[in-house]
Amino acid sequence: MTAPHRAIPCLAAVLCAASLTLATPSAAQDASPSPQLDLALNAVTPTEAGGCRLSFVIRNDLGAAIEKLEAEAVLFDAEGQVATLTLFDFGTLPAGRPRVRQFDLAGQTCENIGQVLINGIGTCEGAGIAPGACLDALRLSTQTTIEVTG
Repeated sequence: MTAPHRAIPCLAAVLCAASLTLATPSAAQDASPSPQLDLALNAVTPTEAGGCRLSFVIRNDLGAAIEKLEAEAVLFDAEGQVATLTLFDFGTLPAGRPRVRQFDLAGQTCENIGQVLINGIGTCEGAGIAPGACLDALRLSTQTTIEVTG
């Protein structure tokens, strides 16, 4: 047997393996995007009363509407000390659509807020939404100088 005849079975095996790889969907194609609840601190503005208004953009990508969402928040001052513990009531959040929610903090100047810690989710209610789904899917970001963590 000459060398070219030995190459044909090897070439056939390589082509067969390649065709199986192309016919099988990859794991990335099978994986659906993971559910997310995106919460971004979008703006911080002083109020006329001397407080601070926090504006959040929140997008519910859990696949179902949230009927009520309350987040436990801790505000830290510029020196890193706990300044305030509060609840942010984000209310109703439709699936797949962004919403803006604003919270006025009386007696708290914007310059004195150094960090917002989302300490937990107190309430996360909606048809087909598991109790821990909101916290598990929470993704935090900021477009301000104030750090947002959770």
